[in-house]
Amino acid sequence: MNITKLKNRLGDKLQGLQENTEKRQVQTMTKKALATVNSNYIALTNNAIDIIRENLKQQPLSFQLFDIVKSPSGGATMFTVPGIAGDEMYKELTGIVLDYATPRAYWDTPDPVEGTPPVCYSHDSIISYEGKACSRCPFNDFGSKDGESNAKACKESVMIFLLRPDNIMPIIIRVPVSSKLIFQRYMTRLIGKMLPLSGVVTKITLAKTTNKTGQPYSLYNFETVSKLSSEEATQARNFGQQFMKMFNDADLEPIVQEAS
Repeated sequence: MNITKLKNRLGDKLQGLQENTEKRQVQTMTKKALATVNSNYIALTNNAIDIIRENLKQQPLSFQLFDIVKSPSGGATMFTVPGIAGDEMYKELTGIVLDYATPRAYWDTPDPVEGTPPVCYSHDSIISYEGKACSRCPFNDFGSKDGESNAKACKESVMIFLLRPDNIMPIIIRVPVSSKLIFQRYMTRLIGKMLPLSGVVTKITLAKTTNKTGQPYSLYNFETVSKLSSEEATQARNFGQQFMKMFNDADLEPIVQEAS
């Protein structure tokens, strides 16, 4: 056999094997990136809503009943989560985002004592409780906060309702304004993939960084761990809608009524 032809044939076979290997690797990476799982969240596989209603006995599902996870100080990278035996420390929080709110509040003192009610507040950062547009308020301007360069006097945040696998009650994660855009970008990426927030499992972590004056603070990061199966995605959406209706039927004012 002609040596040149043999080399060409072997080269063609080798190239074909490499192409097939690369194709399988790409397919594997795609499947891994968009893995669909049955996550066995107990809130989705049991009569969770009935249990909540039975235990509440017609009482409102108010904000004060939730465990709140606040942003740590000093650039810490661990979450402090209230537990049945005391506070628990987590490097990451993983779960289904049932819903979120974007409240904001204004205090007329630069450093209000915890528990002090605000002078003005809004549940959605769009319209104040008095019916005025937040976008036209001077306290929404950058640099309006005394003593802080470029900061707004009206404090913004994101309140995330995160459902974890072993609990039928979501925790509320308070995301500061410094990470609000990061959450919004994460949400937008899910929109681009036609994925609802409640249709994926989200992992939340913290990273230490510093501001322009060198002060450390914690930056939030959001990452999709996996997609829910079609059945679980439907269950998560239905559970989230029923749960948030119970919550929204209660008085929402405490969400932004106290300094923290």
